[in-house]
Amino acid sequence: MVQVDPRPQTGDTVTSVGAAGGGSSSSTRSKGLSGNSVGLLGSAVIGISTVAPVYCLTSTLGPTVGEVGVQMPAVFLAGFLPMLLVAFAYRELNNAVPDCGTSFTWTVKAFGPRVGWMCGWGLVIATIIVLSNLAGVATSFFYLLLGELTGSPAVAALDDNRAAHVLTCLVFIAAATAVSYRGMTATKGVQYTLVGLQLAVLAVFVVLAVIKARSGDFAGSVDFSWTWLDPFAVRSFSAFTAGLSLSIFMFWGWDTCLTVNEETAGSAKTPGRAALLAMVVLIGSYLLTAVASQMFSGVGHEGPGLGNPDTADNVFAALANPVMGTVLGVLLFVAVLASAAASLQTTFIPVARTVLAMSTYEALPASFARIHPRFRSPGRATVAAGVATGVFYSVMSFLSENVLIDTIYALGLMICFYYAITAFSCAWFFRRELRNSARDLLFKGVFPVLGGILLAAVFFKTLTDMWNPAYGSGSSVLGVGSVFVIGVGLLLLGLVLMLVMQRRSPGFFRGTVLTRATPALVVED
Repeated sequence: MVQVDPRPQTGDTVTSVGAAGGGSSSSTRSKGLSGNSVGLLGSAVIGISTVAPVYCLTSTLGPTVGEVGVQMPAVFLAGFLPMLLVAFAYRELNNAVPDCGTSFTWTVKAFGPRVGWMCGWGLVIATIIVLSNLAGVATSFFYLLLGELTGSPAVAALDDNRAAHVLTCLVFIAAATAVSYRGMTATKGVQYTLVGLQLAVLAVFVVLAVIKARSGDFAGSVDFSWTWLDPFAVRSFSAFTAGLSLSIFMFWGWDTCLTVNEETAGSAKTPGRAALLAMVVLIGSYLLTAVASQMFSGVGHEGPGLGNPDTADNVFAALANPVMGTVLGVLLFVAVLASAAASLQTTFIPVARTVLAMSTYEALPASFARIHPRFRSPGRATVAAGVATGVFYSVMSFLSENVLIDTIYALGLMICFYYAITAFSCAWFFRRELRNSARDLLFKGVFPVLGGILLAAVFFKTLTDMWNPAYGSGSSVLGVGSVFVIGVGLLLLGLVLMLVMQRRSPGFFRGTVLTRATPALVVED
């Protein structure tokens, strides 16, 4: 391993881009990542894989129906809108500052080191939460798949053994960490097949679900109605924001396209285009699957109904055989396992590169900036993320029986937190350019601010609602909802760590290391 010094050094430069509004154009040293490793399609595939559409659907269809009923498709569309608006902010910021620190780097440049540090923490802890959930879903479907293949209920029941479940999760986390440790070449090579498998199986599921729903052979099936797309039909604003928080979670991860910008061919333009492409694929997949599932199962609270609390955290486990039959149903188990496993691996990308950037700019200990000399990956940061994920999941598994659902709700809070700050950062960073053209006004100002306001509204409404123990799984800690304890507790932990780092790295927090004038790092194409 070698230490990458973030300070400029003579004769060791890469192309630099001055900050918008008259930033410096002086050269600085690259972080050491492998440039030109990913193209447009590869970047979009990595973004889709990180989102893990099949995993998101199996773990979120049930809770969303539990909140908003048949208006689930409308809530998915509502969740897509702020994400699309924020995606425009990411694209514009990446065009000006293509740095793998993304939200952290951009927010520091816009609002200063403390806001930027907390924004970076929001991204890091959101990723740790979703990594733990991905490992949990991968483990569940691993044992379910083994049970299907062996015909042994005892094998499938191993998932209910907490010790066996957690141990298997740790094995999955270790394997994903090892692959990510080997860099983008190893990562990209696995993803094309796994993402293609997910989308193909979803397509088969949608077609069969619609055909069987229209056959009239299933008691719970309902006819499609355009009223399902009406967000104003949700029974209450609290139910709408709870469903919206889940919907936002389902789109989280597309910004991985941006965190590999220093490793992407055309680092200033390609990542933003890849993010928008990934978003289009995701919303299409989600709407079709939501409508087809609802037509087949309805929203009842018993049997295969999507509102059944007993199957809420794993809907496809209940629908695989009824929709696709015994043989094809196994493919759905394989798809969920592949989705969770693939995303478990690619989700290490944003956390490792954010930690790398924070360390490079002295916001975290310097050891996390070490790049593996052969794989050109942030090895120390990747291993640290794997260890943190394993510890988090192990602790939460033994603290709460409903950890999966509660951490998904808490994850929505984290996502709104750092996406909203990034969106506002875009408008502030480009504030001197908003009068240049109508395009600049819309894409650098209006759209990001609207997206930030929507996400901030969901954040504060969710923060209020989650105090109630009835929010999420219904579990509590000392009378306070466990979702609130998880979400707010993790943000406060970030604040404590920031104060510790402020004593260790006063230069960064004085604003002398990373400023608006610090040039962006890009690899020459």
